[in-house]
Amino acid sequence: MTIDLLAWESAFFSQRVGKVDLTQLDRLSVEECAEWDMVQAKVSSTDYQSLDTLTGKGFALVEGEAELVIPITETTRQPGIRIARPVHIDALRHLAGSLFTGSRFRVPWFDHSLTQQFYAQWIENAVQGTFDDQCLLTLDEQGGVSGFVSLRHSAHIARIGLLGVATTHQGAGLGQQLLLAATDWARSKGLSALHITTQLSNVSAMRLYLRHGARLTSTSYWLYRKNDDSV
Repeated sequence: MTIDLLAWESAFFSQRVGKVDLTQLDRLSVEECAEWDMVQAKVSSTDYQSLDTLTGKGFALVEGEAELVIPITETTRQPGIRIARPVHIDALRHLAGSLFTGSRFRVPWFDHSLTQQFYAQWIENAVQGTFDDQCLLTLDEQGGVSGFVSLRHSAHIARIGLLGVATTHQGAGLGQQLLLAATDWARSKGLSALHITTQLSNVSAMRLYLRHGARLTSTSYWLYRKNDDSV
């Protein structure tokens, strides 16, 4: 098989969505791609041959992606950060659904309302401890959710799933506070590193992570091929 089924995305977006197995790229055909509603590929930014091959088969560049790692050493407990509970889910869903509008799940590749629901469901799952293991949040003076970060861990590392701050509270240092809380959470689990994936276009997030000791480990590109006439 040269294309692997992305089961969760396929079910959520009601499309048959697959991802190219790059080890089998020389066997990938346009005819096989046409059997899917959408085919995705994630390629190292230095793998020019694969990028050229995919472009030649009708794939289009969607977004660049950066992988960063923050080593976990000493951390500080952040005031005002709390664990998200089920009572916070509605507010978290609303906030998460309003952010990330420029992600790789954007229009024209995915329906805007479904993308909003996608991120809303992601953050709800984090509160419930499914997929991501935990969601931390901040509340404003009125008790509304002003920011959140979701986290999961495996082996000796932690990974940020989503980190978001309400537009009305951006520029106040909440992103930094949530990142520091994430590193403290990872340290409390006895983990050695915090991994982060972000869009290359999200310059403000990249600056935040690099300012707090992150090391850029790799960059890649997402390419899609959609089997209709909308793109």
